[in-house]
Amino acid sequence: MWSCVVAPKAALFQCTQNSRSALWRVCFAKPRFRQKNSSLRIGCADSRVPANQIVGLLPGEMFVHRNVANVVVHTDLNCLSTIQFAVDVLRVEHIIVCGHYGCGGVLAALRDDKLGMIDNWLRHIQDVQSKHRAHLDRLATEVAQHHRLCALNVIEQAANVGRTTVVRDAWVRGQTLTVHGWIYGLRDGLLQDLGMRAASEAELAACYAAACAALAAEQPVAER
Repeated sequence: MWSCVVAPKAALFQCTQNSRSALWRVCFAKPRFRQKNSSLRIGCADSRVPANQIVGLLPGEMFVHRNVANVVVHTDLNCLSTIQFAVDVLRVEHIIVCGHYGCGGVLAALRDDKLGMIDNWLRHIQDVQSKHRAHLDRLATEVAQHHRLCALNVIEQAANVGRTTVVRDAWVRGQTLTVHGWIYGLRDGLLQDLGMRAASEAELAACYAAACAALAAEQPVAER
């Protein structure tokens, strides 16, 4: 809607001008405009996957954390702080890990590309790859393996959310909180629920196993 894909010298200026659009001003002029979230979305930093737009929500309606390849690591204080604020302060009822097919970070991990500092971050994706090596090795093409690893990564990261101390403590005290794993298709613009949906620590292992089994039963994506 407010594209910055213009001549390089004018790109940043155009972005500031876009903020003056009538629709944007109307949105921010509403007296009710404030942060009122029922969900936290942990997604990829890829600019082709705008967090609010793909689910039809306005600014203020979804709390968002983004990083390369939607990774949730137990030593990442940025991500953990976002989860803690969302759960303890905003009192969200849903945490959604939302990956996307065609993820460049996942492909780089799959190929073991050497890109610099980011290689250390992508090591987490390679851990997922190693864990599901037998599953991925059954797929004949890199395209199919990439497609499947994107989905497996979402399931793994959603499980990691459920294992954080913040989420476990919330469940212990009886707070309503469900962890979900979704994936977005760049080609068709559709969201897919991967079946990774846990509302308590007791459900987590079974939901994880069921989601992985359902994925293993899917037909591999065709070569494109």
